[in-house]
Amino acid sequence: MLPTAPDLAPAQVFLVGGAVRDALLGLSVRERDYVVVGATPEQLLAHGFQQVGRDFPVFLHPKTHAEYALARTERKTAPGYRGFTVHAAPTVTLADDLARRDLTINALAQAADGQIIDPHGGRADLERRILRHISPAFAEDPVRILRVARFAARFAPLGFTVAPETVALMRQMVAAGEVNHLVPERVWQELSRALTEAQPSVFFHQLRDCGALAQLLPELDRLWGVPQPAKWHPEIDTGVHVMMVVDMAARLTADVEIRFAALCHDFGKGTTPVEILPSHRGHEERSVTLVNAVCSRLRVPQRWRQLAQITARQHGLIHRVAELTPATQLTVLEQTDAVRRPSRFEQLLTACEADFRGRLGYEEREYSQATQWRRLLAAVQTVDAGAIAAQYEESPTALVAALRQARLAAIKAAG
Repeated sequence: MLPTAPDLAPAQVFLVGGAVRDALLGLSVRERDYVVVGATPEQLLAHGFQQVGRDFPVFLHPKTHAEYALARTERKTAPGYRGFTVHAAPTVTLADDLARRDLTINALAQAADGQIIDPHGGRADLERRILRHISPAFAEDPVRILRVARFAARFAPLGFTVAPETVALMRQMVAAGEVNHLVPERVWQELSRALTEAQPSVFFHQLRDCGALAQLLPELDRLWGVPQPAKWHPEIDTGVHVMMVVDMAARLTADVEIRFAALCHDFGKGTTPVEILPSHRGHEERSVTLVNAVCSRLRVPQRWRQLAQITARQHGLIHRVAELTPATQLTVLEQTDAVRRPSRFEQLLTACEADFRGRLGYEEREYSQATQWRRLLAAVQTVDAGAIAAQYEESPTALVAALRQARLAAIKAAG
């Protein structure tokens, strides 16, 4: 039964999409969405529902706040994911509504008596572990390319793969220029959601396979085929390395800001002059420039951008802490604002650990550098900045010098 469905007779209410899919897979259901067939907006409003959304009639349940959408159809009228005319009316059937969906496994519905409605073979594809598009209408919405890649990442641990015919259709869409109509906010929404999955690399591999990655994130796409010194990177290929890093970050932390920083940290290696390969001198600053370009283009939140910038610029020095002089160690702590923002510095250390362990043969190694940096920061934090400031109230320049000298002495003492 559908416990949250009100009596909207003679209209019918069906649980649809991901809730039905995940329940059949034995997964916890994250959210429940419903389709109402045979109703009008006025009828739902009379039952206390709150209408939301401008493009099509979606309503929030007065008690559970679950989403109830009137059954609808869509007709392509212009390029891009916004180029649709939506038709919602009591005459639109459940079959009509399910037919407009992207994948067979998402075109499932459950009736009030528990019956599963499956007009497109979604249950069979769940059993086969296949992500398959419903019809050629899939090609009308470029967002579906991103959604398929995200679903591939989400369900990769269960053995799901994308059907060859769906991959072929996605390639056709890319060749036709459909991804050029995606707005930055939607690209970022899908990318950031993909980073929450256990294997984010699958999302990027899927986009690369159909050619969309080169259009949407060329800074990442160009890393494949770029060599690194085998001594430090047994996997050699920079693209392979970065995918290992982002998956390692997912293994180490649920913090998606860290995962994004891990993804971006080596962008500069894609612009290394060919004549100096496999060396990548100066790639850190080139990476910062590219991180800024990506974050501006996709309108990435400022906190995410800052951590990605710091990780790109500092990861090499963080790795080499044992080789640095005390003065350089202190400069790193100053440039990362570690004393004032220790939690962000901890994020940086985790991103760097992902970089260190995201290499063939390094996956289970200890990242002792993080322990050493924590010890150095703890030593600097013992310095009483307030007491020093009281001694140099009249001379800001002398205060800065004295504070740095005291912190440097603390680092040297910490060894």
